[in-house]
Amino acid sequence: MNMDYIKRQITDYIKDNFSEKRRIHTEGVRITAVKLAEKYGENIENTELAALFHDMFRGVQVDIINDYVNQLGLNKKYLNNPNLAHGKIAAKVMEQNYGIDNEDILNAVSFHTTGRAGMSRLEKIIYLADAIEPNRDYPSVDLLRNLADENLDKALIMSLERTIDYVKQQGSFLDEDTIKARDYYLKEKSDND
Repeated sequence: MNMDYIKRQITDYIKDNFSEKRRIHTEGVRITAVKLAEKYGENIENTELAALFHDMFRGVQVDIINDYVNQLGLNKKYLNNPNLAHGKIAAKVMEQNYGIDNEDILNAVSFHTTGRAGMSRLEKIIYLADAIEPNRDYPSVDLLRNLADENLDKALIMSLERTIDYVKQQGSFLDEDTIKARDYYLKEKSDND
């Protein structure tokens, strides 16, 4: 797998297919993820690739998302749910169309919206970078940014809890992976205290 070639391909795809807002967000995630990777000793090339691919199918029309869900054999819970489906689709397309077989990169893209129990350091970095990139503006984002700079796992727990509260308040579908991730890291934290 030629990472430079793939990076050029996804960069061209972003230029040609993303709205300006999505391009700015993706670049913010890339920059934030690389900073976290440098701080926490993660592979920079893998981090950058995952950050660039993470929203490859964000903003795609629902009928197209549904076609991908069906064609790729994804769980039917992703039908009519582009927010949860876009990462799963991107990970499958990375594997099938770009030849990316690094499970850590694929999982980082696949679970960047929901998180999951037992996340790798790269998965945590992409999940958090998506939540705290410089263009994000919501209550507690600065606190979360500071926490991510101090302790990746504590920031992850805070972000997961915030996501669960927000999704419940909105009355939206809450993916069980998010609840399992929060519970997993809360238990891990209490076991270590």
